[in-house]
Order: sequence, then structure tokens, then C-alpha cells
Amino acid sequence: MKIFELIKNGIWHRNPVLIIGIGLCPTLAVTTSVSNALWMTVAAMFVLVGSNILVSSIKRIVPPHIRIPIFITIIASFVIIVELLLKAYQPEVDKALGIFIPLIVVNCIILGRAEEFAYKNSILDSLFDGIGMGLGLGFALTLLAFVREILGANKLFGYTFIPGMEPSLMMIMAPGAFFTLAFILWAMNAIKSKQKK
Repeated sequence: MKIFELIKNGIWHRNPVLIIGIGLCPTLAVTTSVSNALWMTVAAMFVLVGSNILVSSIKRIVPPHIRIPIFITIIASFVIIVELLLKAYQPEVDKALGIFIPLIVVNCIILGRAEEFAYKNSILDSLFDGIGMGLGLGFALTLLAFVREILGANKLFGYTFIPGMEPSLMMIMAPGAFFTLAFILWAMNAIKSKQKK
């Protein structure tokens, strides 16, 4: 049962973007298309799961006063693997996501989970925490990208979504990302307050 709780927490109760409010820079930048959002989810989840497992595995031998540099080195290693795989097998995706793949190294979601959870819990729990947080990030990215791509380009995965609809270019730009995120946060809070009642 704990496994499902960890995954549910990452997706809904402690969603990194929609509840905790971290990792907003890549969230706002890469959500111009659902394709970009899904690839960023895959990359971030790989780094999250890999670094969580490794941090949890070595926690007993890591001196507390140098744990953060060690965590960053571990995270950077997984990011390099992701970046090299994308360059080799998905060069278009690598070009579309650009600098935001290397910036996963300093994404506070990844380092936060290593410090807050993986360093204090078992390998199995850390694995499912990484999966849950990755799915939570993916949920937020995909939801935001879905709205922005449809309203800003009238496309979804490159296909016209509503024939004849005039897209609003503002939705593809930074203000559109902020407005969409604000609307999604409002909707999440409304749902949560109804659930409490």
C-alpha cells in the first residue's frame, strides 16, 4: 500500500509543480508542445529515479558535510546519460528542449527529492518516490502543454486540432505560460477545497 501512496503523493498531494511550486522554469519553458512535455517528463523521471536509487544506496557511506556535492555529482551523471542518449537517438528532441536538459542538474525537484526523501528512506521507497514525483511533474507539464499547444498553435502532435480556429500566439509565449499555469493552479485549489468539504 505504501507504494501506491508514494506514487499518489507525487502526482496529486505533493505534486512538485502544482502543489509545492518548484521546477517552474523548465515547466514554463518547455510546455509549448505536448511532445516536448512528454520528452522532458521521460528525461526528468530517468534522472529522478536513478539518482534516488543511487543516493539511497550510498547514504550510509556519505559523510553528512559533503552530501550535497555528492548528490549533485550523481544527478549530473544521470543528466549526462540522458543528454547523450537524446543527442544520439533523438536529435530533434535534443534541439527542441535545448538548454533545459542540462539544467535538470540544478532542478530543485531532483535535488530536493535526493535530500528530503532518498537520503532518509529505503531503496524501494526511493524508487517509487522518484516514479511518483516524475509522474507528477509529467502530469503538470502535459496539462500545461496541452492547453498551450491547442490555444497557441491550434495543433496537437503536429495535427490541426480544430479546423478554422485562429490560434492565439500569446499562448505560446511566456505570458501564455503564466496565465495557463495560474488557471490550472486555481482549478487545482477549487478541486481540493471541494474534496475537503
